[in-house]
Amino acid sequence: MINISFPDGAVREYEAGVSALDIAKSISEGLARKVLAASVNGQVWDATRPIYQDASLKLLTWDDADGKNTFWHSSAHLLAEAVEALYPGVKFWVGPALDKGFYYDMDLGGRQMGEEDLAKLEQKMNELAKKGSQYIRKEISKKDAIQYFTEKGDEYKLDLLQGLEDGNITFYTQGDFTDLCRGPHIPNTGFIKAIKLTNVSGAYWKGDEKNKMLTRVYGISFPNQKELDEYLQMLEEAKKRDHRKLGKELSIYTMNDDIGQGLILWMPNGTVIIEELEKLAKETESEAGYKRVVTPHIAKENLYLTSGHLPYYADSMYPPMELEGERYYLKAMNCPHHHKIFDAEPKSYRDLPYRIAEYGTCYRYEQSGELFGLMRVRCLHMNDAHIYCSKEQFKQEFQAVNDMYLKYFKIFGIEKYVMRLSLHDPAKLGEKYVNEPELWKETEEMVRKVLIETGVPYVEVKGEGAFYGPKIDVQIWSAIGREFTLATNQVDFAQPRRFKLSFTNTNNEPEIPLVIHRAPLGTHERFIGFLLEHYAGKFPVWLAPLQVKLLPISDKFMDYAVSVKNQLGKAGVRVEIDDRNEKIGKKIRDTELMKVPYMLVVGEKEANEQKLSVRRQGKGDMGVFDVQAFIDLVSIEIRERKSGE
Repeated sequence: MINISFPDGAVREYEAGVSALDIAKSISEGLARKVLAASVNGQVWDATRPIYQDASLKLLTWDDADGKNTFWHSSAHLLAEAVEALYPGVKFWVGPALDKGFYYDMDLGGRQMGEEDLAKLEQKMNELAKKGSQYIRKEISKKDAIQYFTEKGDEYKLDLLQGLEDGNITFYTQGDFTDLCRGPHIPNTGFIKAIKLTNVSGAYWKGDEKNKMLTRVYGISFPNQKELDEYLQMLEEAKKRDHRKLGKELSIYTMNDDIGQGLILWMPNGTVIIEELEKLAKETESEAGYKRVVTPHIAKENLYLTSGHLPYYADSMYPPMELEGERYYLKAMNCPHHHKIFDAEPKSYRDLPYRIAEYGTCYRYEQSGELFGLMRVRCLHMNDAHIYCSKEQFKQEFQAVNDMYLKYFKIFGIEKYVMRLSLHDPAKLGEKYVNEPELWKETEEMVRKVLIETGVPYVEVKGEGAFYGPKIDVQIWSAIGREFTLATNQVDFAQPRRFKLSFTNTNNEPEIPLVIHRAPLGTHERFIGFLLEHYAGKFPVWLAPLQVKLLPISDKFMDYAVSVKNQLGKAGVRVEIDDRNEKIGKKIRDTELMKVPYMLVVGEKEANEQKLSVRRQGKGDMGVFDVQAFIDLVSIEIRERKSGE
């Protein structure tokens, strides 16, 4: 008999060789029908795999990230089985699960696959899924694995086998398809009830443009049709909200080959949004005791050697410039510059916490294939700040940073969020992480404690910390449920030592401060990209590039329109007049398309009575207002940064 420990602390005895699925059935048949995989001693296993020793067990369903991952990886194998049935002789590379869905790379032997072929593949996948074929795991020797794929003539799998050690190789078979795979997989194909193949494209083998171009098929699958329908509806809405599409339509930003890839040109409308975000950040940070600084865009090589960024981060930095025998780098991060500001004058405990902030411009050489609209760029403007504090002050300071995030979430209507606590991997100390094991444990526990005590939702991820300390990636969800990484909080115990930073403590002794790196609004680029999609381009009044548009019915009422415009301008409202010789219906439609929050229709009645006919974007006629009453209305929305809902 073996002991199985459950997440709630319960321990039960089972016969050795029992599977997670057997255990689920012993609890209830209903539960067993939902189990996709299992976490056994922290490792994700097939739910059907026998357990022979005492173990901790968590049953994984569709509600678990690892459950979804297993489901989508199994769906990739189902796709491969369908492809092999329709394209005999096909050779396969890899078929991983993605954050949403899956893909498989394949060599069709010169045959073409287009969008029109995806429907046939979907039909075949549905046909195979209904068979309920089991995913069967088999441990196999490297010699036998090589023989199998040699006979099959699949050089891609033979290439994968080169990097695998004998004794750690497994095959998975479902139906007529066998693949080299470490797993895990769902119990059988019958769990896959709804499938949509979304795209077919080319992909270089191993991502190297010198290699052969393979065919990549993307797909998504669900345990029921309702969830697929909802997902497809979300995709359609996401297309309408694509920040690249809206950015062009609303004249927010542009890019130009003569400037360079990933280098954004902010147009007047986009610059208004940038300035409003900076104004919000400056007000918030001033209230929180931050002081603003400005640092240069370049620095000598030695600065980044001291910080440790060059050994760890060189691939993401632009190459150096040689000037007067010195090597200079474009600034990829603000922190080393801020450390020099801290160190410029002696500090005592009375000066701490020392908080400095800037919207710093950084340059990062992202790979061409990774550049994506505003989300991945090469020049970025970061809402950066660094807090230098003692260990005793850490809790209060870190909590204050989290409170700042919550304030911003409320302003922008962000209702769903989670803090992703990224930890170090002890096996990579000295390689990927600064080799200070005790300091890693101490600072990770400090961060964890603050998150728990403040009730902030968070998850832990091993092996994704910054090289100098634990970090928190702030994950947020837009109005239509799309996930974004907004910003990062980092706790740094390493760089203060590397820069020999210190303050005089209450015992009149030098002490090394902790540093909190924080950027609650992330970068202009990423955050405005998020806001475009979150608001579908319909910005709240305070953030809208143009807040009010006056629509005179004819030139006869232009003088009155100009008078109203001047009054609005004096009140700090961004306002323009549509003076085109067009009918009022077209003016209204065009202003709606540009998503201007307020339209003021001015005709004979309005001019004679010194009134305004007010329309709200997306909501229509609001009635007739006195000029001052409308100014008061819109001024309150701007001043209080109302959402507009």
